[in-house]
Amino acid sequence: MNSIRNCPVCEETYFKDFLEVKDHMITQEVFKIVKCNSCGFHFTNPIPATNKIGDYYKSEEYISHSSNKKGVINFLYNTVRGITLKEKVKWVRNETDGKCLLDIGSGTGHFLKAANDSGFNGVGLEPDADARNFAHKNNHVRSSSQEELYSIDVGSIDVITMWHVLEHVYDLRKDLKRIEEILRSNGKLFIAVPNMNSYDAKYYKEYWAAYDVPRHLYHFKQNDISRLLLDFNFDLKKVIPMKYDSYYVSMLSEKYKGRFSLLGVFRGWISNMKAKKYGYSSQVYVFEKRH
Repeated sequence: MNSIRNCPVCEETYFKDFLEVKDHMITQEVFKIVKCNSCGFHFTNPIPATNKIGDYYKSEEYISHSSNKKGVINFLYNTVRGITLKEKVKWVRNETDGKCLLDIGSGTGHFLKAANDSGFNGVGLEPDADARNFAHKNNHVRSSSQEELYSIDVGSIDVITMWHVLEHVYDLRKDLKRIEEILRSNGKLFIAVPNMNSYDAKYYKEYWAAYDVPRHLYHFKQNDISRLLLDFNFDLKKVIPMKYDSYYVSMLSEKYKGRFSLLGVFRGWISNMKAKKYGYSSQVYVFEKRH
């Protein structure tokens, strides 16, 4: 296990314990989430070593890598995905005239295919070889290993998308610096992450599925991500709700509590109704790179 010694947002060194959370999905191990004493950012600490973290993704339960349709929750996830893919492409098209798109953490390639079908010239980066192979075989899109991020030409990308990826990035500040370098001036960066300030996060506490330790290394609120991206020359332009996520996350959370998963539909609806106060369960932050 690796201990994080500096806060990923403000780089201070003093933290306090916030919550202990079980890896409900795969290993049943318990991990600790801490809170920075200085800026209030929450992150998993300690975390698995770089040569071990991949083991926590090797399961059919991890749907973004497997496209598993077994069970009610996964079936509903795949059913709704067709709707959300169209929404994502529309959001991106509304924010850029450029065609050169990089999808970081492209998984099984579903978004990348939808984007390219709509006219983008997109490629993906995905660390998991099985997910890359699925993307090549089934969605006919080009994705490379995550290391290729450092071989892309400076200023060559019009728009970068990270759909529920930033919370997984092991070398957070290093990779954000590289993202800044390869994106052109006034280029757009789309980051979707869970919102730990949401009503469903507060309701489910340690059972909130979007904590998803240890795969989720960081646990964001809107102020956290805004402050972090300021360090890398990005201004927040827009926040877009991901309204379906509250239902999916709440259903998983009910399952983790040992209850009937469809009860989460009601809780997800309540979370959306309370979003004006707490924000949505997941949100997309649209950033623009300064000149």
